[in-house]
Amino acid sequence: MDKKIAIPTTNKVLSAHFGHCEKFVIYNVVDSKIVNDEWITPPPHEPGSHPKFLREMGCETIIAGGMGERAQTLFAENNIEVFIGVPDIPLTELVQMYIKSELKSGANSCDH
Repeated sequence: MDKKIAIPTTNKVLSAHFGHCEKFVIYNVVDSKIVNDEWITPPPHEPGSHPKFLREMGCETIIAGGMGERAQTLFAENNIEVFIGVPDIPLTELVQMYIKSELKSGANSCDH
């Protein structure tokens, strides 16, 4: 598996809502191994800005605590796979779970 995976963060931990994150950490996965991560400040939050931004960064997957239905639709339109409601565990562990096909979406922490 070769993939770029984005995770929204606040204070270097998983954000409850991707649209209000301070930074995205983008994990580069090559041959099913994390080869590096890059911390990126997103553009100002406006409807539709983050899915387009992450697509331009080459991301194919986003792992988030929560996100609204409209954002989920915009990610789908940008061919970005979405996992929401994931456990609040270290970020690298989330990516490892994804690589092993063990990551599942849970309860969405966003209520709008």
